[in-house]
Amino acid sequence: MDNMKFPTFSLPRLLRTVFDPIEGRRICILIDLPDPSQMTGLRFLQDETLTIQKLAHDVFFQGLKNGAAQELKVTGGDFFAYKVTGGSNLDLPDEVVSPDGRTLNLERDVYPNYGIILCISTYSATAPLTAQAKRFGFRGATLHGLNEIILASGLAVDYNQVSSQAEKLRLSMTRADWFEVDYEVAGQSCTLKLLCNGQEAQKSHGLCHGEQPDVANLPAGEVYFVPEGAEGRFPMRYEDGTIGLMTVKNGRIQSAVLISGNPAVIEAHNARLTSDPVTGEIGELGFGTQVLPVSGRDIQDEKILGTMHVATGRSDHLGGHLTPDKFASKMNATHDDILFSPSKTPEIKVTQVRMNRDGATTVVLENYQPAEHLRVALAA
Repeated sequence: MDNMKFPTFSLPRLLRTVFDPIEGRRICILIDLPDPSQMTGLRFLQDETLTIQKLAHDVFFQGLKNGAAQELKVTGGDFFAYKVTGGSNLDLPDEVVSPDGRTLNLERDVYPNYGIILCISTYSATAPLTAQAKRFGFRGATLHGLNEIILASGLAVDYNQVSSQAEKLRLSMTRADWFEVDYEVAGQSCTLKLLCNGQEAQKSHGLCHGEQPDVANLPAGEVYFVPEGAEGRFPMRYEDGTIGLMTVKNGRIQSAVLISGNPAVIEAHNARLTSDPVTGEIGELGFGTQVLPVSGRDIQDEKILGTMHVATGRSDHLGGHLTPDKFASKMNATHDDILFSPSKTPEIKVTQVRMNRDGATTVVLENYQPAEHLRVALAA
């Protein structure tokens, strides 16, 4: 991993650190499957494409059964599957299946009966689980996109240290009035301005301590804001590699223009923006805080120091106002991170990110590297 050194992954250490106190809690694991009936008899293990779910079984479910639960003095370790949602942070279907083939109900049989819920899935479930944690009083963690690199690095770190580092960077940026992000793509330059209006920065730091309902997103390690407005333009790379230029006004993407790739992708995005305008709302600005290897999964790669991301859509789990009921279609009620990093967006350069706070403008990132302001904060 590029000579990076990490401790050996330990399930008891991870759960104890994240959920202190954990002793005496009842714990379960959720996964998503294309067909939840594949959970019966653990038949999904025969499908080689379900690598995330297999790691959930082999590392977390079996780990709890084979000593971790006893070491942590927790009970349960039960295992359930729901139908894959098809989008980031969409509400979860209420029906789940257990390995013995029983069909159960999340709101009746799971949420009220477990103190800690781990969700290891294809798509992020942080927003819906955070909402349910507040209703039912559990704590949890979401670990979507899990792979071997993440296990050996982003989940092997000491989250007390991750929290300490994130706090240094949070203090260095909190109460900012605005950020400006300069981009270069295909010979064009553009700038996106995000208004924070002096709000307190928040951090995703992996610690979910105490008795208050809460859900950690793992791997953790970022400082983030929920912008109160945004203006300008920025490039976006779609899943198929198409690059579009977004025009942003009044806090929302208004339209997309093709830079390279498939025109049909841009046409589909514009149709969605027209039919359901809140899908273009800028709901997050985030900065990575950890030194980690590239995993190929945004859940870890957006936590790497020097990267930044914006997100569109649902923001209630971050303290924003955009809830699923405000979308024209519930299938559009996603929270979609748009990561900018050398590995994810090699065609796009983030040449500079500037912060304005207390009337002074300070550079915080340059060419995917932390600028002096952040380096000084980390060294403190």
